[in-house]
Amino acid sequence: MTSGSSPFTTLGVGLDLTGAIALVSAAFWLLPRRNRYGAAGLSIIFALLMTGLCRLTEAASLASASPVADLLPSLAESGRNLAWLLVVYRFFASDGRHASLSPIRSVIFSLAFVEMLHLVVDYGFSRLVLAGEVVATGFEVGVMLRLLITVGGLVLAHNLYAGAPRESRSSLRWPAVGLAVLWAFDLNLYTIAYLAGTWPGELAALRGLTTTALAACIVLGAVGDRVDFRLRPSRAVTFQTFSLLVIGVYLIAMVAVAQWLSYAGGDFARLVELVFLTMGSAGALVILPSRRVRGWLKVMLAKHFFQHRYDYREEWLRFTRTIGSDQSIPLGERAVRSMADIFDCSSGLLLAPGDGGEMTLAGRWNWPQIDVPGVAMPLSAVSYFERTGYIADLDDIRAGRVTGCEVPSWLLEDARAWALIPLVHFDRLVGMVVLTRPQVARGFDWEDLDLLRVIGQQVASYLSENASQLALAESARFEDFHRRIAFVMHDIKNLASQFSLLARNAELHAEKPAFRADMLITLRNASDKLNALLARLSRYGSGAIDRIEPVNAAEVLAHAMERFAGNPQVVAGTSSQVSILASRHPLEQVLVHLIQNAVEASEAGMPVIVSLTADGADAYFEVLDSGSGMSADFVRNRLFKPFVSTKSGGFGIGAFEARELVKAMRGRLEVESREGLGSRFTVRLPLATPSRDYLYNAEKVA
Repeated sequence: MTSGSSPFTTLGVGLDLTGAIALVSAAFWLLPRRNRYGAAGLSIIFALLMTGLCRLTEAASLASASPVADLLPSLAESGRNLAWLLVVYRFFASDGRHASLSPIRSVIFSLAFVEMLHLVVDYGFSRLVLAGEVVATGFEVGVMLRLLITVGGLVLAHNLYAGAPRESRSSLRWPAVGLAVLWAFDLNLYTIAYLAGTWPGELAALRGLTTTALAACIVLGAVGDRVDFRLRPSRAVTFQTFSLLVIGVYLIAMVAVAQWLSYAGGDFARLVELVFLTMGSAGALVILPSRRVRGWLKVMLAKHFFQHRYDYREEWLRFTRTIGSDQSIPLGERAVRSMADIFDCSSGLLLAPGDGGEMTLAGRWNWPQIDVPGVAMPLSAVSYFERTGYIADLDDIRAGRVTGCEVPSWLLEDARAWALIPLVHFDRLVGMVVLTRPQVARGFDWEDLDLLRVIGQQVASYLSENASQLALAESARFEDFHRRIAFVMHDIKNLASQFSLLARNAELHAEKPAFRADMLITLRNASDKLNALLARLSRYGSGAIDRIEPVNAAEVLAHAMERFAGNPQVVAGTSSQVSILASRHPLEQVLVHLIQNAVEASEAGMPVIVSLTADGADAYFEVLDSGSGMSADFVRNRLFKPFVSTKSGGFGIGAFEARELVKAMRGRLEVESREGLGSRFTVRLPLATPSRDYLYNAEKVA
């Protein structure tokens, strides 16, 4: 390619010669120091010499107008590009692992093929005598091939540095910068050549500067101490490389089609060209940012370029970051998210064992729509997952391809539910994670199952350790409570001592008016102290059950209601005459506590309805209020935790003790509550004699 400007010709020759001298000097200087670049040392020397040869042929071409002289710089530039691609390949091959090279090898071989194709095109056009329009087309094809090579070279230079470990980046920085300068200048040069339709000789005259800068960068990179080059391109780097190459190929293809349409000529061809450009650009803007497309690309790359699907280092780092993130987020939510991130799932649930071993909802992440029943999974279904650790693909279960495991119907009916993962810790099931369907759904393979088992065991250990810490904290609170009771007993002992002393002195001085006045003051103060103390302690008993016997439930309820006879808020509802198996005084204590709590939670004038009904084999005491209500999180995590009280001066063991007393009587205390609407507390206790309907139905089942 010749220049049309004599001053720029002189400048170009001078800069090309300067660049060639710098490159050859750098090659000879690097020869005894080639080990500083590891396995890529000899390749770099060869590439420097080829680049110097390219500059010399370009300088010779500027002074000649013959076709042969015009072909030599193109051949030398192809050799230069192939040599630097070999250097990049040697850098990426330095760790000796075939798996690390697989995503890079295909890119380098593709660029080498394009370079060889350019040689064929360039040689063919130089040997044939063609019309002017065909020559122009050949020029544009050659420039487009060069553009593709420069885009690929820039992507490789970027990932050469970005994919290296931190300890290697200090020595890789300068070679990467040198290659980026070389190919970035060529990118601008060939872009202008394509748009102008002719070779920009003025800009091409400055190419010698880029090669001089390249030689300087190579020397600077070799000055420091040698560092072992063990490149391990991560999956993220591979995905970025592939994405950039796809975008580059797409843009070049779009320009090529548009140019082809412009050759057809005519208004219709121009209209088609504009429509193509508009639709192609709009499609790229819509499709490329799509999460589904990105997910498909990741699956395709992992399937075809990597020996293993997952980058285990990255997965483990992401897991630890998620599970150890903001401590204000509940551990259950963080556990679900840490497992959902593996498959790019958007939401999930955590199920945990309840009091009877059945699974109940313990946490959810980004899935408020699903309605989870109180018993999310019965005990009969839990034992299978605990015994086998089976990770269930719910699509397989829906299709009938898997049998033997029992999955709740509410989970199978929701099409978003995709996977059910048991969390087993020392052969004990501590929870289960339910994941929603990802953007790109697929079946599980052995690698998915292995990774989920390992992370599931880790999550299970976190949950188990957290439960142990909560139990220790609860035990510590009990110790604190015992210390507080010791102070209370000390105060009672002091009052008892005052009463004893007062009784002895009364025997000697009862007839004295001054003593009687002082005695009344002492008694009044002691009485006030005792009443205040009893008011705080009267609602908290020992929690012991002497014996369980048949008790008239209506009488127990009536005795509890007598405590609130002067309060018009407490309203008696339905009351059935039934006999239950319970302990009278603890049951009355539970009912008094629940009614008192309902009164305190309700505004003045709002009724608190207390009722007693029987159904089947159980009797139900219900305390219903229209107060402020409680959130689901409070009911699940705080209501029955001892020493957690929302009342000023409260001990925080009333609800805890009530539930323990009901459990000791072989019953259940159930809670339904909504914020702003109110709460319903239900005490379920077994009947002494089951109803006839219950006995009849039991006989039918038998």
